[in-house]
Amino acid sequence: MAKGYYGRRKNVWTVAKNAVEKALGYAYKGRKQKKRNFRALWIQRINAGSRQHGISYSVLMGKINAAGIGLNRKVLADLAMNQPEAFKAIVDKVK
Repeated sequence: MAKGYYGRRKNVWTVAKNAVEKALGYAYKGRKQKKRNFRALWIQRINAGSRQHGISYSVLMGKINAAGIGLNRKVLADLAMNQPEAFKAIVDKVK
């Protein structure tokens, strides 16, 4: 598992073992952080798109949930970035 490491990290058993254990810990933690980072990115994109239409993110999400629109943050962020007219239609519907 230490293939590709430099120096003693690939040759010496104890150093390689410690490096691999550390890397596996970072990999585990990174899989959890990736979910947080993407959710934060989606929220920023939705907020930027919604503020262009005069509404804040929190108000928009509250109204979307109250209206029963079943779009998640990933889809809303994609609409805000790539299809602004569709996002505007959603914002107008919940206003």
